[in-house]
Amino acid sequence: MATDRRTVIADAAITTLARAGGRGLTHRAVDKEAGLPIGSTSYYLRTRADLLRAAVDRLAELDEAALTPATDGTLTADLARAIDHLLTTDRERLLARYELALESVRRPELRGFLAAGTHRVRGVIEQRLAEQGVAAPREVAEATLALVDGLLFAELTAIQGQQRGRPDLEAALARLVGTR
Repeated sequence: MATDRRTVIADAAITTLARAGGRGLTHRAVDKEAGLPIGSTSYYLRTRADLLRAAVDRLAELDEAALTPATDGTLTADLARAIDHLLTTDRERLLARYELALESVRRPELRGFLAAGTHRVRGVIEQRLAEQGVAAPREVAEATLALVDGLLFAELTAIQGQQRGRPDLEAALARLVGTR
């Protein structure tokens, strides 16, 4: 469990975004979600932009951690595991990311925060691809992220019972990165 106050606030902001949408993200709502006294969030993160940046940074941190090699060590298995986790256990994180992406259309500064977070995650994927000997790891990392984003959106919005299983997700990813 997160003990650092800023991490607690960022996690509460993610939950608030997922449950109440971008319009529901207020300092007071985050205080309530985090179980903190009113005014705590604004003490640590003065502006709404600060709050949005904290949520984006935390999402990138969690995404990086999700791509830590598992016991089998293949990137495709780790990506499939991360996708499955986002679609089931950690669905709020995925919903918050989409809320932030949509809000970034109207808030250019948020677009910059999201780009920085994406850059961090792409770097992890690129490094893993290079370690696996994949040719052109930067280009494959960019394509892999695009595929992951597309898979996540398609699976999130799929009709119940028509979602792909983890083995199908892993096979699609393996075909893209050339590891099968």
